[in-house]
Parts: sequence; structure tokens; C-alpha cells
Amino acid sequence: MDGRSVLPQILPTAILVTFLSLGTTELVYTASEDSTCRRNDRDRCSANKMETFDQYTDWRNAGSMHEFTAKDIRGDDVSLSIYKGFVCIVVNVASQCGLTDSNYAQLEELYEKYRDTHKLKILAFPCDQFNGQEPGSSTDIMNFARTYNVQFDMFEKIKVNGPGAHPLWKWMKERQGGFLGNAIKWNFTKFIVDKDGQPVDRFSPTTPPNDLEATLTEYL
Repeated sequence: MDGRSVLPQILPTAILVTFLSLGTTELVYTASEDSTCRRNDRDRCSANKMETFDQYTDWRNAGSMHEFTAKDIRGDDVSLSIYKGFVCIVVNVASQCGLTDSNYAQLEELYEKYRDTHKLKILAFPCDQFNGQEPGSSTDIMNFARTYNVQFDMFEKIKVNGPGAHPLWKWMKERQGGFLGNAIKWNFTKFIVDKDGQPVDRFSPTTPPNDLEATLTEYL
């Protein structure tokens, strides 16, 4: 057989092999990507899942604090996923309460003691629901916090009780109930949230922040 008679027979076979090879490669890539997502890229998969999470309607279904968002004291949206790997104290604060001075001072002491070596974060949420003791604007609150040299994270004023409560606080209250019901009783209720975003303890407003230290060290 000469070369001219062999070539027409070879070409269809070569085209078929090439097509099948390309198709197989594409299928392997897709499967590999899916497998990699399952095994090695859980954060990316979780992020895709979180895109469908509406914290205002689905807050009960949240798996951790890291699925929520909140506005910081400047009004910018913050994904609480930035706190992954940190132990957090989440607290509702007020500037005109009898507990203000001791709480602000001791919270800042704890933060400065553990923030660098033990990855502690404090999330402070101003709230005006208790006898109107946080009446100021965000600027007023920031200026007040500076008098205590506050370095921890301050968020926008929110509600912690009632239908208008921030979804994070609704969720934390269900995960860590309080004495005589889940409602926040007063300014400076404090939650400890572990590195996985799970609320692991809750402390009453009258508990000084320094008294949280023994519990904190279990999770730091």
C-alpha cells in the first residue's frame, strides 16, 4: 500500500482519538476541580455556600459567627470571617452606664495583654436599648472610646433585643442562653466565641472583664 491510500484511513481515526482525548481531559479537569474543592479548598466551597446565606432570614441556620456580617463604627461592611482563628469577646457597650468605666478599662487591658501572643479580638457593639445610655452618633462613640485608648474593634450602634436585633446577637443568644431567658439584660453582656466561631460562654453585665480571663485562657 502506498502512502496515499493509507492516509485517508488514518485521518478519521486520528480525529476521533483527538476528540476523545480532549473530551476525557475536560471531564478529568472538572472532576479533579470538584475533588480538590471537597478535599483541599473547603474555605472556597464555604464561601460559595455563604453567598446564598441571608443572615436576616436564615440566622438560625448559621454554623458559626464567621458567616455573619456587620457594619463597623465607620459604616463599612465587615465579614466576620476575618475573625477565623481568633478567640473573641463580643460585648454590647454604652458610654453613659455605671458599668462603663470598669468595662472599657478592663476590656482594653485584656486586649493589650493577649492580642499579639494569643490572638484575642474584642468586638464592641454600642447599643442604646438600656435606659438610653448610648445616645450619641458613631463619631461621638468613637471619640468617647478614644478617652480609654481603645484599640479593639468598634462596630455601628445596633439593637440586641427584639425583632430588630442584629442577626448575630439573635444567634448568640440562642446558642448561649442567659439567666431567666435569653434576652440581653443590660449593657456589657459578654460572649466568648472560640476560634471556630462558636459561642462557648456568656457573662452577665456585672461580671468584670478581668473575671473572664480564666475562661479565656482555656480557648486561647
